[in-house]
Order: sequence, then C-alpha cells, then structure tokens
Amino acid sequence: MPKSVSETQLGGIPSSGTHTSGMLANGVRARIVIPARLASTRLAEKLLLAETGQPLIAHTYQAACKSRLAQGVTLAVDDLRLAQVAQQIRADWVMTDPLAASGTDRIAEVARSCPDIDIFVNVQGDEPEISGESIDKLIELLAQEPRAMIATLATELQSRKDIEDPSCVKVVCSHDSMALYFSRSMIPYPRDISDLSGAYLQHLGIYAYRREFLLALDKLPASPLERIEKLEQLRFLQAGYPIVVGIVSHAARGIDTRDDYDAFLARHRKLKS
Repeated sequence: MPKSVSETQLGGIPSSGTHTSGMLANGVRARIVIPARLASTRLAEKLLLAETGQPLIAHTYQAACKSRLAQGVTLAVDDLRLAQVAQQIRADWVMTDPLAASGTDRIAEVARSCPDIDIFVNVQGDEPEISGESIDKLIELLAQEPRAMIATLATELQSRKDIEDPSCVKVVCSHDSMALYFSRSMIPYPRDISDLSGAYLQHLGIYAYRREFLLALDKLPASPLERIEKLEQLRFLQAGYPIVVGIVSHAARGIDTRDDYDAFLARHRKLKS
C-alpha cells in the first residue's frame, strides 16, 4: 500500500538543487512531480544507473529544480532503492503504489495530499536534461489558458525519418494552440505536397495538470483511441478534456536504451571537461 505524504516526505526536506520557489502573478501554485518507476523494459533499472557518479534520477531531479515558478519538486517513487536515492540527495519524496497504472496515477496520489497546489507538472524520471525554462513555459501556459485542464509541449519535426517513425508521437493543433489529435502515424498526411517543413510537431512527454483533473483521474476509463495507439493522452482528449500545446525550440533527450545513456554520458563528460 502507498504511504501517505508526510511532512518529512513532502516539503519537509530541503532541496539539493538550484530550485527557487516561485508563484505566478495570479496566485497559482505549481509543483513538479517526477514519477519514478524502478522497472523499465529496454534498459533495466535505468533510473539507478550511476556511471556519472550519481544515479540518473538524481540528474533529473536537479534539472527540474531549476524551474523558477514551481513551489518544489517531489520524487514519486515505487521502490525502496529509489527512496534511498531521494534521501541521499535530500529530495522531497513520497512512496506511491507499486501497482499504479501510470506515472499520471502516481502524480494523482500526490495531488490528493496537496490541496494548496493548483498545477502539477509531470517530468519523466528519465529526462536528465529537461530545462527549467521548458517547465516554466508549461506552467505559464496552463495558468493562462482557463479552457484547458492539461498543458503539454511540442517541437517542430524536420526529418522525414522522424515524421514517419511510429515511436515519434505527432500532435496536430487548432489555430489557438489546442490539441486536436495525437498519433504515432504521419499526421497530417501529405497527399500531394513534398515540402513538409513546419507542418509536423513532435509531442514531448511532459505535462501540466490542474489538480481537479487529477482528482477525477480514477473515474476516467481507458478509451478506444488510447487502446489502439497506446497513448495515454488520447484518453484525456477523447473524454473531452482540453489540452493546450506550447511550442519549444528543441526537445530534451530522454533515456530509453543503453545507446541513449551512453550518449548522455558523453555529453555529461564534455560539460565537465
């Protein structure tokens, strides 16, 4: 069973990052939650890999701490080894249900115990190079768009290979930046044009949620579109929850495979040299 959020688990431990608490002008309060699941398919226990001198999850936590607008950063873990890392780096943390269906469900556990927070940002644990600026853009986006319950980010795709790659999720938006659809397919389909520049957006796996949406999450069943495409955001969209999309110039590089981690190690060594 998940532990409840306590003063020593959430908000009671000083941050080891460079994070400075902030608040938006309209009084909206935001918190970053990093759902940290130990099991991983393509790279075993990747969040504990520590060839830089500290675990991967620690890098992600420290990157998230660079947000200016979030009130704090919490690791939502599912294993005692991840909890031990959180304690070692003096991070706020909470033990969540090991059987939780998704990272969003782990964030909902935190949201139920934080009535003073309006917006929760989901930063994936395997994105050690996420920028504080992107997180702040996401927070501002949702805080300033009253129609939306969810905000997310996207970036322009230039490579035809990436556009056609089903592992690269695409999003199409309305003129006022609301998501129309997410897909692994090539959307829009270029029926009779060859110049695809600026026409395709890659969806980035970072979200901001309003607390009231997260509290209703357990009442939201999986949708037909979600089952077909294996994309959780389609459950939200098909249920009628508006999603606003912000555009950023580049994507943080997530760690899915050993090659991804090796490339991260090389970039990390270069920065340290």
